[in-house]
Amino acid sequence: MEPLVRVARGESPDDVGLPPLKKRIHKGGAKFTITEPEAMPGRSDVTEDNPVPVPPFWGTRIVRGVSLHDYSAFLDERATFMGQWGLKPGRGEDGASYEELVEREGRPRLRYWLDRILAEGMLDASVAYGYFPVVSEGEQVVVLHHGEDPDGVLGQAGLLAPDGGTGAPIGTDRLRFDFPRQRRDRHLCLADFVKSRESGQIDVLPVQLVTAGSKIEEFTSKMFAANQYRDYYELNGLVMQLTEALAEFWHARIRKELGFGSEEPKDTAGYFKLDYRGARFSLGYPACPDMEDRRKVTEPAEARTHGRHPERRAHAAPRTVHRRVRVPPPGGEVLQGVSWRLSGFRTAPGRFERMCRGRRR
Repeated sequence: MEPLVRVARGESPDDVGLPPLKKRIHKGGAKFTITEPEAMPGRSDVTEDNPVPVPPFWGTRIVRGVSLHDYSAFLDERATFMGQWGLKPGRGEDGASYEELVEREGRPRLRYWLDRILAEGMLDASVAYGYFPVVSEGEQVVVLHHGEDPDGVLGQAGLLAPDGGTGAPIGTDRLRFDFPRQRRDRHLCLADFVKSRESGQIDVLPVQLVTAGSKIEEFTSKMFAANQYRDYYELNGLVMQLTEALAEFWHARIRKELGFGSEEPKDTAGYFKLDYRGARFSLGYPACPDMEDRRKVTEPAEARTHGRHPERRAHAAPRTVHRRVRVPPPGGEVLQGVSWRLSGFRTAPGRFERMCRGRRR
């Protein structure tokens, strides 16, 4: 400390005996070759020969009163305990480990809240979901009008439209999603995973909106007003994760309805590792950055049936409403589904999928 004090008093660093500064070594990071816009390919190398799955119907169906027992099994406990409730291991030698905190605090509180949610009827889980005909044009996914299709204009003949259809001639253009293309690596774009219009085939776009219902707001508002901040904090975080679990649960149902039920994970942990056929991309992240597309998602899925009107703005409220779109890839890659997610169903997710979700592993 003495040399530093002498320097602070005005002496030269060279005269007080300070050792020379160490040279900082910067490790070289990964280097990417960025493709200039004028050299970008029109399409990536995603294969185009996979068969199109047959949906059980066209349009939207509404499912109300989904049992908590069914979707709570898909709850991500780690995300709940660490991300929402802040259970983190101590740093000192005497600090509790994460596993100890989970057994001592996490799971007992979780059981308490699940019992209370059921007993007091806090949640009214509902789902609006459906299947819509689509084709791709360059970097756009074009959603087509649908309706009763006895002649197979959209593919499989005889599919019904329980929502009555859109009222326009089936197979004509309805709305479009624009997705950017990677400027490096394989130059992937979500539109590459949908059959092109030139192929003469019509692909399938599953869409789902899930909600925990509006009743939960009454309970959390009362807790906040009564200064019951721990209860408010825990319940709010748990319901967010239960809504996510509901989305994952319905994602699995959609995969089964499209014929991929035999490829499900062997245990619950597999769902969080994406060990299934499908992938999830959240609108607002690199693969699908346009937040205004959220309004487009609510149009085919009829968000008003949930008693909400999230299409009025890009950032919908409450956070217990999750929307997702799944883009079914026409070939060897698979993209998958949660909360404004774009998903398809045809291989194991890789680096592109993780990048599109806005996180790295």
